[in-house]
Amino acid sequence: MGEVDLQSIKPASVVDARGVSCPGPLLEAKKGIGNVKVGEILEVLSNDPGSRNDIPAWAKKVGHEYLGYLSVDGADRLFVKRQK
Repeated sequence: MGEVDLQSIKPASVVDARGVSCPGPLLEAKKGIGNVKVGEILEVLSNDPGSRNDIPAWAKKVGHEYLGYLSVDGADRLFVKRQK
């Protein structure tokens, strides 16, 4: 996997889970991944610090590619590429 410029990612769908505590952002990501096609990217907005661990672990477990996160305005933008 090459380096991905997270700033330039154009997600196919965005799930806004800001203000939702764990496990809410993960549950929103699980629902949201169904709204993107294989090869497309889901962006999850979260200000729950656990999401930085939960989202990558879930993506790996179910076979999607976690691309990374950016911290913007007190929230994280986490990116998951649907693989199947």
